[in-house]
Amino acid sequence: MDIDIIIAQVEIESKGIDSLKGVEEFRLKYLGRKGILSELTATIPTLPLNERSAFGQKVNSLKKKVFEFLEEAQKNSASLKNDKASSSFDIGMPGVVQDLGSLHPLTQINDQICAIFNSMGFSTIEGPEVESEYNNFTGLNIPLEHPSREAFDTFYLKGYPKMLLRSHTSPAQVRVMKKYKVPLAVIVPGKVYRPDAVDASHSFMFHQIEGFMVDRGVRFSDLKGTLELFAKRIFQDDIKMRFRPHFFPFTEPSAEVDISCIICKGKGCSVCGKKGWLEILGAGMIHPNVLKGVGIDYKKYTGFAFGMGLERIAMLKYGINDIRVFFENDLRFLKQF
Repeated sequence: MDIDIIIAQVEIESKGIDSLKGVEEFRLKYLGRKGILSELTATIPTLPLNERSAFGQKVNSLKKKVFEFLEEAQKNSASLKNDKASSSFDIGMPGVVQDLGSLHPLTQINDQICAIFNSMGFSTIEGPEVESEYNNFTGLNIPLEHPSREAFDTFYLKGYPKMLLRSHTSPAQVRVMKKYKVPLAVIVPGKVYRPDAVDASHSFMFHQIEGFMVDRGVRFSDLKGTLELFAKRIFQDDIKMRFRPHFFPFTEPSAEVDISCIICKGKGCSVCGKKGWLEILGAGMIHPNVLKGVGIDYKKYTGFAFGMGLERIAMLKYGINDIRVFFENDLRFLKQF
């Protein structure tokens, strides 16, 4: 090959290229693995010794010119034609909208509830999903022989007879009150597990938010005021609330908390079963045995606790009648939020 002719050829070809496709073809022709520069470099060892230096200098000069053109083409790429785009892309056509993901409705409700209680001075703490039997039951005034264990007895870990998947977020009460000093105001969101058959209103895994406060002089009226403020912020300002006597082993006195139906305004409809009320959570004053178990003097300090199912709140707020839709990952459902 006459390298001087090739250098002149590069000068001529580079001036006639006006498209991105032409630039790429030029690059492959000279710099490709089987390109002209590769062939020229491979011939150097075959030349006489006295010719190799001069030939090598010309090869480097050629390579320099090729790189100079490619650098210039890169700077001016906006002015070069894109053959593929100009032939197959209609800039007048509407663009393709990319689907943007969004937070799951349960995540949205969780964040809203946490924000409400954070604004009232509660701290958010997450406990472990694998708990000790003591924290899950005994420390919450639920001894081994207690009949209420049957409803809560959950999934034990094979090989670890005293460890299980927590059946509620209440074990965090024991953990937090042992670790931190009073006064305390804490909420604990997270997943819980129970051996329930899956149907429209039950699941073996669901989400709860536990809340509790411990200090001197905490009264049942404080609990009522806190929950009423929460309910009005998450639902509607005009709702009414009522407390019904109930039993929980870890609170005394205990209550189920209802709000007036957000659909019929308390008149009675299919959503509230013609009762005019919707149950939203359970609550009560922390049992003295729980405080005693964590080393808090129950004669000086009192506290309240409450717990709610996240799915239950979301179903009431959005009018959803089947808990299973939260876990099916059906985009037709999720895109509504």
